[in-house]
Amino acid sequence: MSAIPEPEEFRARARQWLATVARPRTADEEWGSGSDSVAVFENWTGQQEREHTARTQEWERTRYDQGWGALNWPETYGGRDLPGYYEQLYRAEEAAFDVPRRSEIFPVTQQLVAPAIGIWGTEEQKRRWLRPMLRADELACQLFSETEAGSDLAAVRTKAVRDGDDWVLQGHKVWTSGAPVATWGVAVCRTDPDVRKHAGITVFLVRMDAPGVTVRPIRQMTGGASFNEVYLDGVVVPDTDRLGPVGEGWGVTLSVLAAERLDSGNLGLDNADRALRLARNRSVPLTGGEQRQAADLYVRALVQRLIGLRVTGALVAGREPGAEASVGKLYATETMRRTSDLVSELLGPRLVADTGEWGTYAWTEHLLGAPGYSIAGGTDEIQRTILAERVLGLPKEPAR
Repeated sequence: MSAIPEPEEFRARARQWLATVARPRTADEEWGSGSDSVAVFENWTGQQEREHTARTQEWERTRYDQGWGALNWPETYGGRDLPGYYEQLYRAEEAAFDVPRRSEIFPVTQQLVAPAIGIWGTEEQKRRWLRPMLRADELACQLFSETEAGSDLAAVRTKAVRDGDDWVLQGHKVWTSGAPVATWGVAVCRTDPDVRKHAGITVFLVRMDAPGVTVRPIRQMTGGASFNEVYLDGVVVPDTDRLGPVGEGWGVTLSVLAAERLDSGNLGLDNADRALRLARNRSVPLTGGEQRQAADLYVRALVQRLIGLRVTGALVAGREPGAEASVGKLYATETMRRTSDLVSELLGPRLVADTGEWGTYAWTEHLLGAPGYSIAGGTDEIQRTILAERVLGLPKEPAR
């Protein structure tokens, strides 16, 4: 492993490299110009999703090829073997440059699925999947949620039945982001219905273009379709594409979910900042109540960033930040709610009437989308249970 640079040296080098490949963002863009999108979930057509994904893939390949991707991965997989928090240091610098914004499928692939393969995959699977995923040549979506299971992921009903050297999958997944552009889907399946539910699960990587895979967009209230249903109708998956031992899929699933929560503490901060700019650029003075709401949101955004530093600190110390990540997730969803409250007060009727005025009606996409994050990435109830067990020491619910 090469010597680990000091954080400030690393950030300076990152800024220097970024300046050679991207245009700096304008820090003080004129209020009222540019995009006023504050969508929580993308509101795009299938064609727009494909085009944006292709642009982002090209950028991710540039990063990877020039040594700024897969930073915390071993050199074997094209990385630099740096501590995990160096990726966050890099992202802080990249935010100042005009590069494609990563849609959800990129962190899912690189920060959730690839690490799970690194933990649970065979050597052949690591050779086959890790470099293409870390370089974004191949993308992966999560085939986790099911309508019947609700928030209880261990209650999945999608079946996988052994057939010689293959498995045959039959079932239905829902709320899948990125399914139309994914190469692979990570499917949580029931392989043994006769044991307790956590023990009868196995995980597979499924080709999204395999016969029997059908993707159907789910139309959102805002008109877009960033989520999908995925039907698995007799899909044949070779046993070589099974991730982890048979019946131990719950452990694989938890590896993915733990990584998902590490990144959730940053949710909604951009929109909170945008709401505060809206307050500062209002044409009339704020009322006392509006001032209090704006001050509350400002402080909350600051505290949320501090929680993010706590998560980073846990990573630096080599500790899995389970409790910090759950606190961050809960705090982020509340920040999003309070962003909605402030904007509603500031805009009033302009929020619900599309007059064409910049930065007004666009906020409906935040208000309609923000509640979804109390479910996404582990419900608020799940996060509170984690804190009750790991911080307060309350007894776990008996396994059924």
